[in-house]
Amino acid sequence: MSFSAQSDRADIRVRDVMVSADELTVALMDGRTITVPLAWYPRLEAATAEQRAHWEMAGAGYGIHWPDLDEDLSTQGLLAGAPAPRHSASWRP
Repeated sequence: MSFSAQSDRADIRVRDVMVSADELTVALMDGRTITVPLAWYPRLEAATAEQRAHWEMAGAGYGIHWPDLDEDLSTQGLLAGAPAPRHSASWRP
């Protein structure tokens, strides 16, 4: 099977989100799970457990929004291994 045939079936929409004290884990609809260090996202790292737990799907399921934190992440960015840019608002909790 070619790469393009595999990617045609990939469903990178969010199924579930879990945030621990040191990791962000995102389960995707296609069965994959992405786990990244919470230190990549300082707003999430500085947030309370309640704030981290209050997330919403965004962008037709291709994004995650934390309304209490004004933080948004995309599954595409997570899959690319992209931490928050150093000069973004995310780096200032």
